[in-house]
Amino acid sequence: MEEDKTMVFNVSDLENYMITETLLKVKNNLDEKGYNGINQIVGYLTSGDITYISNYKDSRNIIKKIEREKIVETLVKSYLRDLQ
Repeated sequence: MEEDKTMVFNVSDLENYMITETLLKVKNNLDEKGYNGINQIVGYLTSGDITYISNYKDSRNIIKKIEREKIVETLVKSYLRDLQ
């Protein structure tokens, strides 16, 4: 990396990364426990009922740290960006 160039830090990129990593961790935990992780996350996001997420490996507390609306917003933005 050249020292004369300025790095740009984008908070939005970091937030998207953290949400993605959280969803992957929770999905993998749910799959490991024998659930269909994607279906369980969708159930939680659409209903707001946190009991769709197992307590296994603290998954429920992990996903509750992020507002559902923020997760949905991130997913929609990512999906639409991929379509372009």
